[in-house]
Amino acid sequence: MQRKLAAREHFLERALENYRSRLAERGIARFEIQAHDADRDLLRSLARKLTEGGPEVAELRRTIQQAVAGEPPKAGGILAALRRSPLVGADLDLSRPRDEGPKVDL
Repeated sequence: MQRKLAAREHFLERALENYRSRLAERGIARFEIQAHDADRDLLRSLARKLTEGGPEVAELRRTIQQAVAGEPPKAGGILAALRRSPLVGADLDLSRPRDEGPKVDL
């Protein structure tokens, strides 16, 4: 019985080592933080999101870093967001007819 338990423990330890090794290969570190219990789900979902990568995650990371550091947003942020819009390059007709409205006696 003791041998089976020891073998099982060894198997589980090895599986955990392999899992953590695969995480390290992807550049993902495991660490512990202290926070309010109410923030548990928020922090877990944020951690999951940050491991995804991509431009959306890079923007999220910058926003969080600015909020934590208390830095003012960099100039041109709105312009950069507009340039990332899927409508860039679309020939949209944004003109509208000029209507002066009804005449009002004051």
